[in-house]
Amino acid sequence: MAVPRHNKSFQGLALDAALAQKGAEPRCGIGVIDLRSGDLVHTLRIEGAVSELYDVVTIPNVQRPMAIGIRSDEIRHVISMGDG
Repeated sequence: MAVPRHNKSFQGLALDAALAQKGAEPRCGIGVIDLRSGDLVHTLRIEGAVSELYDVVTIPNVQRPMAIGIRSDEIRHVISMGDG
């Protein structure tokens, strides 16, 4: 989920009308949907500097994921790329 872009590249979508009809504001976040029932079972709302998500990936067999701020020194020790 993401708030509308300011450059209006996706202007006029059915989502705009649905939000207006319900008097709802768009928000940025992630929704977890139970594929068996179609129910929304969890949400994560993202506020602040981030207003749009470009991609979301699932990580198999991970039970307690966490997010680390990019301005934290902790990120140097937790994030790794490749086999190194």
